[in-house]
Amino acid sequence: MINNPTSHRRKSIRLQGYDYSQAGLYFITVCTHNQVPLFGEIVDGVMVLNAAGQIVEKCWCAIPEHFPQVTVDKFVVMPNHVHGIITIGENNVGANDVRANNVRANDYLPLPSNETPRSSQHGTSRTIGSMVRGFKIGVTRWFRAKTDIHKVWQRNYYEHIIRNEDSYLKIAEYIQTNPQRWEIDTYYV
Repeated sequence: MINNPTSHRRKSIRLQGYDYSQAGLYFITVCTHNQVPLFGEIVDGVMVLNAAGQIVEKCWCAIPEHFPQVTVDKFVVMPNHVHGIITIGENNVGANDVRANNVRANDYLPLPSNETPRSSQHGTSRTIGSMVRGFKIGVTRWFRAKTDIHKVWQRNYYEHIIRNEDSYLKIAEYIQTNPQRWEIDTYYV
């Protein structure tokens, strides 16, 4: 099949002209391929992670190990998706003191930095896209080594730039209460 750019062009869902490596808070959602519930189940409004879900949680928490200018904030692993807030550089909405409660999240102290260069000394991209890609790769490697599932994730991911503290607080509450609202969730299957 010949690649025809006009008929095979995928429309970008990113904000045109926005630098996704700049300091700020980003609400990220990553979904499984065909929204298959791979990471556990909701029991009485609580997410119970299976082995795969525990790997997802571990890989999400490891993002700052690979991207030192990044902290992970509130997040939740759901049966077929992950919601999380990633902070690049200084937290610009004053939410550093907020603790993750009941969402199986770890707290990380941000590294002091006034810059967020696009790449490190080794040339690794520091954009949200590269962070999500690295997270997906880590989880997919586990699946390929331990299961017969090779297509774990849907193409792409969803992001929302968090622009103020009110938005942050609403998103943080949404993340925390997501397991209780599972049966009315967009991703419920």
